[in-house]
Amino acid sequence: MRPTALITGGGRGLGAAIARDLAPDHDLLLGGRTEQSLGTIVAELPAATPWPVDLLDHDAVAAACSGIDRLDVLVHNAGVASLGTVADSDVAQWREMFDANVFAVVALTRALLPALRAANGHVVLINSGSGLNAKARWGAYAASKFALRAFGDALRQEEPDLRVTSVHPGRIDTDMQRAIVAEEGGEYRPERFLSPATVAQAVGQAIRTPADAHPTEIVLRPR
Repeated sequence: MRPTALITGGGRGLGAAIARDLAPDHDLLLGGRTEQSLGTIVAELPAATPWPVDLLDHDAVAAACSGIDRLDVLVHNAGVASLGTVADSDVAQWREMFDANVFAVVALTRALLPALRAANGHVVLINSGSGLNAKARWGAYAASKFALRAFGDALRQEEPDLRVTSVHPGRIDTDMQRAIVAEEGGEYRPERFLSPATVAQAVGQAIRTPADAHPTEIVLRPR
């Protein structure tokens, strides 16, 4: 029986790239806000099934997870990013970062823990270089990613039968990155960033690592 992987934010960018990497040897549940947003990647990958749910609606998440009895891989890829100084950013912006990048991850993981335990599964947290190093104007986002790293560290110790991998890529060539560069007022040059396929390959390698090893942390930077 092929293992099953659930990938949040699976409709485009890094999530879609991870789906393409895992599709040859995994059955896929691809998370997104709507089924329509997942149509292109699901049509491309016969192994993929849409899993539309608003991750910020924790009751809807619990309902969507209720039929999943066994899950081999959970990839937390969905997230948001916005810039602002501490002086200029309001509490609502910080709350938005934590709601999407931390609390949604906690809620989904908790809902799927029985299924992950049944499979001795693997949780992959797509973190960021900002989860290791906070910079000016990135405070709210970095704080959420530091918290995500702490969540992964705690989960790894509390659930010894699971593998938990935190992935800290540098900036990736995605639509989100284009929006960030526009917010920074810079010129977008995709060659300056990591390819989604490169990061996806690193994620796939971690997932395929033989069971006697535990890949706990992966850090990638553009050359």
